[in-house]
This record gives sequence, structure tokens and C-alpha cells, in this order.
Amino acid sequence: MQTFQDLKKILKQVQKDGAQGLSPLKVALVGDTATQFLATALRATGCLHGFLFDLFEAEYNQVERQFLDPASELRAFDADFIILFQSTHKLAEHHSQQNAEGQERVADERLAFVEALCQDPAFAAKRVVCLNYPEIEDTVFGSYANQVPASLTWQVRHLNSGLMQLARQYQNLFLCDLAALQNKFGRDWLFAPNIYMSTEMVLSLDALPYVAARVVDIIAAVRGQFHKCLILDLDNTLWGGVIGDDGIEGIQLGHGLGIGKAFSEFQQWVRKLRQRGIIICVASKNDEATAKEPFLHHPDMVLKLEDIAVFQANWETKVDNIRTIQRILNIGFDSMVFLDDNPFERAIVRENIPGITVPELPEDPALYLEYLYSLNLFETATYSGADKDRTQQYQVEAQRVQLAKTFDNEEAFLRSLEMCSTVSGFTKFNTPRVAQLTQRSNQFNLRTVRYTEADIAALAADSNVVDLSFTLEDRFGDNGLIAVVIMKLLDADTLFIDTWLMSCRVLRRGVEHFVLNTLVNRAREVGCRRIIGEYLPTPKNKMVEQHYPDLGFTPLPGSTTPQYCLEVDSYQEKECFIKLKR
Repeated sequence: MQTFQDLKKILKQVQKDGAQGLSPLKVALVGDTATQFLATALRATGCLHGFLFDLFEAEYNQVERQFLDPASELRAFDADFIILFQSTHKLAEHHSQQNAEGQERVADERLAFVEALCQDPAFAAKRVVCLNYPEIEDTVFGSYANQVPASLTWQVRHLNSGLMQLARQYQNLFLCDLAALQNKFGRDWLFAPNIYMSTEMVLSLDALPYVAARVVDIIAAVRGQFHKCLILDLDNTLWGGVIGDDGIEGIQLGHGLGIGKAFSEFQQWVRKLRQRGIIICVASKNDEATAKEPFLHHPDMVLKLEDIAVFQANWETKVDNIRTIQRILNIGFDSMVFLDDNPFERAIVRENIPGITVPELPEDPALYLEYLYSLNLFETATYSGADKDRTQQYQVEAQRVQLAKTFDNEEAFLRSLEMCSTVSGFTKFNTPRVAQLTQRSNQFNLRTVRYTEADIAALAADSNVVDLSFTLEDRFGDNGLIAVVIMKLLDADTLFIDTWLMSCRVLRRGVEHFVLNTLVNRAREVGCRRIIGEYLPTPKNKMVEQHYPDLGFTPLPGSTTPQYCLEVDSYQEKECFIKLKR
């Protein structure tokens, strides 16, 4: 983690060299204590994530005015993200000024304020990142505070619990867990009394980089930047010892005394990531049968082969194996994390695979988890039940890759898959997954517009919108929802493709032809003669730069962005090997 001084240098260098390659983003910071240093840390951390923050910093302690005043600077700024930082110190000050009955209402009043701003039409389309409240143990009641609703301890805990409920209810609200940072590093680390007394800053200089990182992690996840794959070495990473030398009885693993406990608890963490939807892979220098033996036969092994999406154990380099994993998964290296106990292997991977995250694991395996906890590697802005099936989907994809090698031509392979697709509009059943795809898809995404579940529900109810979702099944199994298209009526004759995105897992199977055939049929059904497509380039979607020309769209002259037109009347249906499932 960078220090605050490091962040200041980074920001100064960006200001000197220019912001080439950084994506502009409007961010507002509203707080009830001094936020100047936090603003600096946020700007610099944003640069590290590829963002150039146009940051509006509200004046000190004007939270209510900025949100409630129709003429406030916050409303006029029109930020994409609003960071709300109301401190426990100000809460404690307000709490101390109330009588006992008023003290019992402090948390509920604050929750009502947050709920009101989530409901305010002026902020409904904004993403509000709210920092929660680290506890201050004022010892007025001691431990008995847990039984007194009027106590500060009770109110802070009630407030944090209530914020979690609001974040579940309002999709434009995201919580940054400042309380968890204090739990991890301690209150004396988070808060420096001497600095607070002279500056009104409640965050220490040591804490600022971590807090800024947590906030920007959320912003990046909402914008589609997140890790979705964890690649593991085996020997001395997943268990102690070398399986090829020590044998299955000799490796260190299990909950008895000794270092084996550390590896078991590390595996428990990895398994929870898999259950959450993170793709777990193995890249190991080992004989495959030997490497798999603990997964199959060791009684203390937490992870099983069914938890591993792609298992690469051979005598190729780690770099080559990671590249093989990337080809099978068809995801970017920047969405991968690689864990290996060997500093040499870590360095080689960093040098040869740009974008991949390779944490510098401690030498002592007992420290692995606490170190990894501090990095917050797997921040997310969405979660759905479909995430739990991702490992099996990628295991099946590896089978498809192997099958493709047995065919002499692509057409024969595609026919052999026996593919079919269900096409439907947006429903209450698929809306969470549709919204998630708009927020997570980066590569095959023509315009990269992000939508919440509420946005998707509104689009589905709009008579001027053609909303389409596509599933894909084949003889290996169900890929689930794999494509989303949103078309909007520009006029009686023209549909504009607002969103066209697809899962990269299904590329090179003719899905784009099947989708286009469907779009043209829907255009004919609503009486439109033209379909307009637009490509908005991002650092990650260059793969679809020629998508519309390749499908037969012609460039629209005079457009300020790359736009293309398809004449519906003259369209000839594209060949594909996907059947419509009735």
C-alpha cells in the first residue's frame, strides 16, 4: 500500500505529465469534518485505477445543505459518484447534546436522512458511496452499553446495521466499510487525536491511503473493474511441502497443531470466494496426477477438484499456464489474481503478463490470510445467485475447448454443440442478472452503459424500448444469460442500439449472428426500417471496434462518434447454428 506521501507524488506526476489514458469521472466528496487530505488521496488513487477524478469537495460540515438545498453546489455539479463521509465524532457530539429520549433516536434520524437522499430524484441516478461508522467506545456505560439503547455504542451499531439494510433496498447506495478497516488495523491507527484537534481531520495520514483505496475499489467495481479469477500455485501455497517429494502423507494440512492449520484456513477462504462466484484455477509445476492426488484423497483438503475451473499442472512455465487459462476463460489478465509462495515465480509472471495482480505473499503462511484481507482484492458491486454456478460453467467451457481441437473445421464443431437459445424481454426473474451484466461486461460491450436493477425495470416498462435477453445451451450444459440488447425508438422508422453486450465465454460460436437475426426480426415487427449502432471506445472494448462493419452495417457520415446503419428491408439472414428454443 502506498503512503500518503507516495500518493501526493503520484498526483503531482500526473499533473505534470498530463492525463493520457485516464478516464474522466465526476466525483463529489461531502463530509462533516475536514476532507482536504482525503480528497488528495482519492484523486491519486483514482489515477492508479485509470480514472481522472473531476472532484468537487464540499465546504466543511455542510452535508445537509448540499443534499437538501435545490440550489446547492453539489446538485449543480451533477457528479457520477457522491462520497458521503459523516464521522462518528460528529455523531457522538450530536448524541451528547440530546436527552435520553433524543439519544435513542440519533441513529434512526441519520438513517432517515440517508434514505431520503437515496429517494430524492436528483440523486436517484447517482451512485452514493457512504462510509459507515467506526465505533468510539466512550465507556460511559462500559460493556453494559450493549443493553442500553440510548448509549453511543448501541446507536453506532444500530446505525451501521441500518445502513446495510438501506444498501440492500436502494441500488444507488454503496457502503464503504470504514468500521472494518478499524477492526483490522485498530482505532489508534485510524484516528490521530493530535491531528484532529488542530485540523478537524478524523482520519490519520496512515489510514488515508487505505480509506481512499476502499472507496475507489467500489467506484472501480461499479464501473466494471474488478477481479473475477484467482489462480493458485499448489506446493507451499495451498498446502505445506512439495507433493511430488513429500507424498500425500507428508504435506502439511489440517487443523492439528502446526502450520497445516494456516493452509486449511487459507483454503476455506478460497472456497468461500468460489462460492461467491470467483473463478478458481490452478497453475502448478507438477505432474497432473500427482498434483490432483490431495484434492482426491487427502482427508483434510478443503478444496476439491469440482471447485477448480481450470487445472493446469505440468512442466510448462507459470506464464504459459496462465496464458492457457486466459484463453480458456476468455477474460482479461487485469481481472486475474495470481498467488504463489515463490518470489521468483511472482516476478516472472509480473514481468511477462501486464495487468495481472500478483500480491507479494509473506514468507510465513500463517500471515497469508491477514495480508490478503488487507488488500481487498475481490471488491464487487453486484452479487446474484447465478454467480455460484460460474465455476461449473467454466469447467464445461474447458471441455468445449478440448472438443474443438478434435474437429477439422469450425462449422462441424459448432453443429456438434447442438446449441439453442431462449430469447425474452426483461422480467422480474432475469432483471438482476441483466443489470449485473451491464455493470460487469467490458470487452464485448459496444457502448458500456451501466444500469441498475431499477433502471432495467424502467426500460422493460417503456413502450419505446425493445428489450432482449439471450440464454445459450448446448450438449455440455447451460451457459445461462449470455447476451443483452436494448434498442430505443429514435423515430417511427429507426431503432438505436443503446446496449449490445455479450459474455466473452460464448465468443466464436455465432451468437452475434443469432442476435442480429433476432434484432432484425424485432425491428420488422415494430415497423422499423433502419437499425443504428454506435461504438464508444473504452480501454477494454477494442475487440468490438469493427463489430458493426463486420456484420454488414454501413458507416453513418457526419456522426461525431462511430455510428453505423443497417437497412432492415435488404437484410439477408446470417447463417448460424443456434436454434430458437420455444
